Amino acid sequence: MAPINLYNVLIAVGALLVGAAALGGMLAGAAEVRAGLLRRRRFSQASETHASSRRASSFNASVADFLRQLGRRGESNDPTKLSVLRAQLTQAGFFAREAPAIYLGARAVTLAVATVGVLVSLPLFVRAGSVAVSWVTSLVILAAILGPGHVLRVRRKFREREYNDGFPDFLDLLVASVEAGLSIDAAVSRCTEELEEGSPHLTIHLRFLVLELRAGRVRSDAWSAFADRLGIEDARSLAVMLRQAEQMGTSLSVTLTAFSQDMRAKRMLLAEERALALPAKLTVPLILFIFPCLLGVLLLPAIVRLSDVFAK
Repeated sequence: MAPINLYNVLIAVGALLVGAAALGGMLAGAAEVRAGLLRRRRFSQASETHASSRRASSFNASVADFLRQLGRRGESNDPTKLSVLRAQLTQAGFFAREAPAIYLGARAVTLAVATVGVLVSLPLFVRAGSVAVSWVTSLVILAAILGPGHVLRVRRKFREREYNDGFPDFLDLLVASVEAGLSIDAAVSRCTEELEEGSPHLTIHLRFLVLELRAGRVRSDAWSAFADRLGIEDARSLAVMLRQAEQMGTSLSVTLTAFSQDMRAKRMLLAEERALALPAKLTVPLILFIFPCLLGVLLLPAIVRLSDVFAK
């Protein structure tokens, strides 16, 4: 066996190291080129997204401005109706000052669409005389007329359900904060921070309440406005209770504790009422869906056997 030459070994190791370095440099260069391409692609996508968002925002702003101008012409001169509409929109989560005008403009547009739909589909209905055309036309017209009001009612019910679910948690945190030594205003601010993730829409109204209290509004008026914005009975009861406690000089901690216990008992009674009403509500589904399936499973084998016996 020939002896190993040290010079050849060093040359081989050097060549291997040079090749590894060259390969590493090529890989690093390829990674840098790839990162540059990805960076350019992201920048181009970001610019396109920003441009599209700007176009969408400008389009939405133009549509909102058109609806606002149209709604201002149809606004009622009666301040009572306007205040009621503004309260309903606030309860539904529309806090903008121009929300009533935009809502009235949207309703005017839907009425115009319904009118045009009637004028266009009436000759078709007269010529065709089809029942399907009449039903489709009626549904489209009904949706166009009742659409804005129905959307507003559904949104209000959804928000009221969320407010009812989150208000007991808010009251428990308020009682704990007041018992810990915080004032009622500081307790509301603390509860706003804690409820931000669990009840985001309720937190918005709490922030309005905190801003009104910091601005110097009378506490009873601020709580009454807070209850009107929520539109739930528990908030109105809390506002009345705080006003009476402030007028009579009673302890807020004791009053809030009693109110919290009363609300907890009310929730328990409501849960028991729903549980007791459940069997009566399940009677119709049981009769219509479960009993026929049960009878079919029990009687079908016997019917098959009897048919076989009589056939033989």
